[in-house]
Amino acid sequence: MTLHLRPSLFWDTDIQNIDVQKHKAAVIERIMTRGHFDEFRALMQFYGKDVVKKTMLNARWLDKVTLAFCSTIFDISETEFRCYKLAQSNPGHWDY
Repeated sequence: MTLHLRPSLFWDTDIQNIDVQKHKAAVIERIMTRGHFDEFRALMQFYGKDVVKKTMLNARWLDKVTLAFCSTIFDISETEFRCYKLAQSNPGHWDY
């Protein structure tokens, strides 16, 4: 089974040089934050739910929508994600 990578998702790198096993954290994070739902399903089939879950839990940064999506899909509180803990230790300006 192979994972099809959409070139527009990886605009900043040569897609031919991406090793989906060696660079799995980067591939998973990119598809989860910028991919389509069908790419998410393919990602879950290729790596498995546990690998994707572990990778997303350890991500250093996630936007609020992706964080909420991952929290819901994996049934984990947002406070358990590394990116949430890092954001709390580096507070920014208030969103008005």
